[in-house]
Amino acid sequence: MQWQTKLPLIAILRGIKPDEAREHVAAVLDAGFDAVEIPLNSPQWETSIADIVETFGDRALIGGGTVLKPEQVDQLAQMGCKLIVTPNTQPDVIRRAVSHGMTICPGCATASEAFTALEAGAQALKIFPSSAFGPDYIKALKAVLPPDVPVFAVGGVTPENLTQWLQAGCVGAGLGSDLYRAGQPVSRTAEQAKAFVKAYQEAVQ
Repeated sequence: MQWQTKLPLIAILRGIKPDEAREHVAAVLDAGFDAVEIPLNSPQWETSIADIVETFGDRALIGGGTVLKPEQVDQLAQMGCKLIVTPNTQPDVIRRAVSHGMTICPGCATASEAFTALEAGAQALKIFPSSAFGPDYIKALKAVLPPDVPVFAVGGVTPENLTQWLQAGCVGAGLGSDLYRAGQPVSRTAEQAKAFVKAYQEAVQ
């Protein structure tokens, strides 16, 4: 399995509003990101995601996060989303995303959850919340997973500690509050996005 974007960092814009989504997404894409997730517990996410897919769908992998139900997957597929990210391991959601030809990155914490997700067709795994487990835990988990499965650290990842998650075997990370907090200026989003891209490039060179 191969992660399908050039930069394996997912921008998580939780809490973003429709009238500001376009500017913030443009900022992270200009910094070098090519995967963006708007969680479904954001205000009027249907409006934001539809607009972002239409505006940036040809430049990046755009999707919904905190997806909990198969019906939500259907709704996102109709909007043209290509990415589904979940906080948990729900086989029905995973299978529905696969049936739509979408990339699905479900959240898991244990080996049992990870293998349940893979059996349902997941193409990548999100270890959440990573900060609660630590890099050593992910390293141990990676030892039993198929070597070609892309694993993302999500939760507590910063530009300063990104390297340790990559060294533990993660292909990349999902970046939430250290990249974007609801209400912050676009300049802050742009600054943090550049810091993450720089940290990633330095870690893998």
